Amino acid sequence: MNDTTTPPPDDGTDPLEELFQEPADGPDGASAVPLAAVDPHHGPHPRDLGLELPDDPEEATALLLRELMEARQEASEYLETLQRIAADFENYRRRVERDQTENVLRASQRIVEELLPTLDAFDAALGYEPQSPGEEKLLAGMRGTHAQLLDTLGREGVTPVDALPGVPFDPAVHEAVAGGGDGDLVVASELRRGYMLRDRVLRPAMVTVENGD
Repeated sequence: MNDTTTPPPDDGTDPLEELFQEPADGPDGASAVPLAAVDPHHGPHPRDLGLELPDDPEEATALLLRELMEARQEASEYLETLQRIAADFENYRRRVERDQTENVLRASQRIVEELLPTLDAFDAALGYEPQSPGEEKLLAGMRGTHAQLLDTLGREGVTPVDALPGVPFDPAVHEAVAGGGDGDLVVASELRRGYMLRDRVLRPAMVTVENGD
């Protein structure tokens, strides 16, 4: 017994054309999207890009190349503008950070400069030789207060200038008021302590100098 299948009736419609025909409106009344419009391999039509291509293929190619060149040139100009803006912003950020650091240093400098007479008074008092147990006890308390004050200032970047005897004389941080000699000079004695605020000289150390040879 032969198994035969009756072919569907031919209504004159090409099945391939049916795939690309707009389907009828859905049950909700919304028009369905053509298959070609949702096909990921289907590129945009030139009209979607605002282009009207001439019928001549060579003219169409020339037009597309001109549009591509102009688009690339415009993109390059945008990139240069963005890079310039980014560089300007980075310079602005660095300038703001530098100004903020400078403002903090200036504020700290004013406070420490006002404390210099107090530090000098401590140095003068601590150089006193106690004459009694009571004076020794008083000086011990002053030494503790002085050390605590220097430790607090040190955490803010304040350090004494190195002016111990024998240290090479440096006019950037030492102020010579006596002594001298030929050749290399060294510190002979410190008359008044100097202070630094990080890399900034608040006050040079007042010293006497002598020949280091």
